[in-house]
Amino acid sequence: MKLLSKLALASLSLVTAFTVVLPTGTFADAVEGDTVVTLGKDLTIQQQDSILAEMKVPSNVNKIFVTNQEEHQYLGKYMSAATIGTRALSSAKITIAAPGSGISVKTNNITTITDAMYANAAITAGVRDADIYVTAPIRVSGTAGLTGIIKAFEKATGKQISENQKQVANQEIVRTQDIAKDIGGDSQTAGNQAAQFMNNLKQEIATQNPQSAQEYRDIIINVAGDLNINLNQTTIDQLVQYGQAFSTLNIDYNQLSDQISKLRGSLGDVLSVDPQGIIDTILEFIGSIFSTIGDFFTSSSSQQ
Repeated sequence: MKLLSKLALASLSLVTAFTVVLPTGTFADAVEGDTVVTLGKDLTIQQQDSILAEMKVPSNVNKIFVTNQEEHQYLGKYMSAATIGTRALSSAKITIAAPGSGISVKTNNITTITDAMYANAAITAGVRDADIYVTAPIRVSGTAGLTGIIKAFEKATGKQISENQKQVANQEIVRTQDIAKDIGGDSQTAGNQAAQFMNNLKQEIATQNPQSAQEYRDIIINVAGDLNINLNQTTIDQLVQYGQAFSTLNIDYNQLSDQISKLRGSLGDVLSVDPQGIIDTILEFIGSIFSTIGDFFTSSSSQQ
């Protein structure tokens, strides 16, 4: 009886293994070329006009505003209120691209969040097939820019992204910034290496399916070692919390890696996935299932 239960569980797991790698559908309401702009609520009228001109969009473009309260809502758990500040200045433009074309990101006046960081966190949030532009009237860190990206994408597609997914994506962009600080040196180089680390970490979490905090910790340390990154203990502890939160999203990693593989411009060189690693893990898992099935029939024959 126990063998039958084991066989049934193995069969169910085999079906699940094939199911999780199938991509989900596209946003039905997204139309190629649709553009939405999010403006920081605390911009002056003159600053708004200047940013719209910089984005090369007409004054009647579809506009929505991001408030400082929203910035604190999505970032307040991961960074201090003083760091977030009291004014919403970051602005973003989303233009829906052709299905399957991937993401492109460009920025202006953003000091610490690189294009790769935005792309990585945006994909985690569910953004895909879009041209993204983030800017501000003065030089800002850019941490709050993701809020505008997500809000614009929701408006353009008519698709609501879950609050949990928004929180995890914002947590990701803050943690990636922390990793870049640990790396040090040139901000662009450090930022891109931090984004690559985060991308590799997500892949390992998706394929290894860790259960305990120690298993997450081991993955983090191993990924850091592979990239020759030295992380301090606080960052590692924070990444454990991030990894556990990321796991709750049950993201289709096949679709996520597909978007990363289609990043346009220099982003494709910065962020890459190892599809063979995912395939090897799945094949190894399937092999263990067939081994279980073989053991079942061997055991049944010996009992006759």
